[in-house]
Amino acid sequence: MYSRVQYISQGATTDAQLRNIQSVLDAGYSWVQLRFKNQEEHVLLKVAAQVKNLCDQYHATFIMNDHVHLAKAVDASGVHLGLTDMGIASARNILGNEKIIGGTANTLQDVRQRIAEGCNYIGLGPYRFTKTKEKLSPILGLEGYERIMNALSAEEKAVPIYAIGGIEQNDIELLRNTGVYSIAASGLLTQQYIPQNLSLHTSSMIAS
Repeated sequence: MYSRVQYISQGATTDAQLRNIQSVLDAGYSWVQLRFKNQEEHVLLKVAAQVKNLCDQYHATFIMNDHVHLAKAVDASGVHLGLTDMGIASARNILGNEKIIGGTANTLQDVRQRIAEGCNYIGLGPYRFTKTKEKLSPILGLEGYERIMNALSAEEKAVPIYAIGGIEQNDIELLRNTGVYSIAASGLLTQQYIPQNLSLHTSSMIAS
């Protein structure tokens, strides 16, 4: 079973990235996606190796954003690919069948495309406006998630779908009720990664 909460890393510097990831792992979360945009490859490789080491210590899943070859180089748990990134089939050829490959989606058509491509999970969003991503796809809002999830068959819903994009604490239960598997969060966890301040662990969303 995949983690009920994915952490999408934040931080403008290597130190900030590592500090935030360490804090989230310390708080008990077990899935980290390293998202460190506009960095040279040698910098990303070094950071990815450090994050891999951290995740191994905490027995956490480590997903690399975008960079398939770096994911392979550091033996990450897998990779997350946007709609304009390397194709899923090509990534699978590089990483093999045992690694996790996630894909971004914004529409019902995208979701079905990702399922047909063989994604292990889908990040569907954005829920609302977020500064985390520079080129933001059309915002879905709660109605968008309801519309998409209601259109999917039970078989299609077997692929875990994570809501993502500007999610706040009060949104979690509402999103869960749409039928999504769970959430992926960036700012929410970066700003409030102390368990006492964030009730994700005790939320019914976390229950298996």
